[in-house]
Amino acid sequence: MAMAYPKLYNVLSFYLATIIAISQILISILPYLNPITLLITLADALLSLYLRSCGLCPCTVELDDQTTMNFWVANSRRSNKTALVMLHGYGGNSKWQFIHQVGLLSQSFYLYIPDLLFFGKSYTNRLERTEVFQAKCVAEGLKRLGVERFAVYSISYGGYVAYWLAEMYPELVEKVVVVSCGVGMTEEQKREQINKVGSNALNLLVPESAHDLRLLVNLTMHKPGPSKWVPDIFLHGFINVTYKQHRKEKLELAEHLLRKKADIDLPILTQETLIIWGDKDDVFPVYLAYQLQRQLGPKSKVEIIKDTGHAVNMESPISLNALITSFVLGYS
Repeated sequence: MAMAYPKLYNVLSFYLATIIAISQILISILPYLNPITLLITLADALLSLYLRSCGLCPCTVELDDQTTMNFWVANSRRSNKTALVMLHGYGGNSKWQFIHQVGLLSQSFYLYIPDLLFFGKSYTNRLERTEVFQAKCVAEGLKRLGVERFAVYSISYGGYVAYWLAEMYPELVEKVVVVSCGVGMTEEQKREQINKVGSNALNLLVPESAHDLRLLVNLTMHKPGPSKWVPDIFLHGFINVTYKQHRKEKLELAEHLLRKKADIDLPILTQETLIIWGDKDDVFPVYLAYQLQRQLGPKSKVEIIKDTGHAVNMESPISLNALITSFVLGYS
């Protein structure tokens, strides 16, 4: 009979969380008049319920009186699973970017998934817009959550943050996975890639129109997806829900990334590092993976996923999850 109480408690907790989430949805969508925006808002809320079903719960960490970080964290830590921190890139918040990975990875790891500053519910009133500041905030948030050691998996913009997180906090970071990230690019390589994208690079990173969002999807995805056929009104709804809030600050983050000088003295990480790339990446060409490997030396290795573009997490999540799991847990 005693065994039934924890199960009953878990069921009641889930339904209570569902009721609260639905109530929050109803309250949040009242100001909106666009029915498509309402639909995307509902989809975003359903993603929150999905993460809860994977054993995660949202947690807000007040770092100081000016900075707040939002995390999705493992509900309980009853076994000896490894902690895995997942750092997203541009293109929505952590829920949208890791939708194809959370289910499988949560079976092998305790997951800690922050919204980086100005994404999701994370924000700061401070003026810093660097990846170093992002890394410091992630580290401080994890410390306050009681996470002492962890591996970090990062993609695109998140890779810059993960690199400095590993460099500045080697006592916290055990292993590093970097996916499709331009860290280590030379000034010439950066200019070449920006010229390929064109003068609207900032608008692609933080799209304001359906046209910009389509260009972003076409640039990051190798395989044709449903976005080609999605009406503009749905894309506008997605932009309103995921990009409109803190748009100015997101642009400042991107502007810093695009205009800062290349790191000619990029520090060499002490951790084992796995570098994963799609062989059809049009954002950061695949040669950058091997360039980063040469920079890091024998503690790093490269894995290339075929017929995959920049958005490896969307196009090849099964292969990506397998590589992350085998590397972090030390499987052959």
